[in-house]
Amino acid sequence: MPATPSASPDAGIATLYRDHHSWLHGWLRLKLGDAHRAADLAQDTFVRLLSANSPSPSDTALREPRAYLRTIANRLLVDHWRRLEIERSYLAVLQTYPQSHWPSEESRLLILESLEQVAQMLGRLKPEVREVFLLAQMEGHTCPQIARQVGKSVATVERYLAQALQHCYRLVYGV
Repeated sequence: MPATPSASPDAGIATLYRDHHSWLHGWLRLKLGDAHRAADLAQDTFVRLLSANSPSPSDTALREPRAYLRTIANRLLVDHWRRLEIERSYLAVLQTYPQSHWPSEESRLLILESLEQVAQMLGRLKPEVREVFLLAQMEGHTCPQIARQVGKSVATVERYLAQALQHCYRLVYGV
């Protein structure tokens, strides 16, 4: 059922919410198997709609509201699953240390938030650029070592590394 244009974008979102929220919640519940998390993600979907970067539901581009909502919700699901995987990996590493060396709960949350930001940044890189960046930064390999490992020239590896570092710089400094 298409959303009808309204006087204000918020009224259009209210109509969209009223007409499609329960459907979206049910769809997310099937995907997640968790009604509470599905409710959170359904709400997050509509919050995303309210953000400045989203088109207004009264835009003519929103001819298929459920497809549009599903697209937003799918992106939120991917983010959710990535966060869970990061958290699982972090906790697995944490388990290798004595509990007396574990950071406080507040520090753990800050660390997980930072890891999520790094994962989002890395996710925006082309796969080959990301691989070169991780080999350099995480493994400490030199450009010639990376070039041999990935089967590229040293100049290409240097260019990829420069692209990744430029990307990081733009994210940090907003340039």
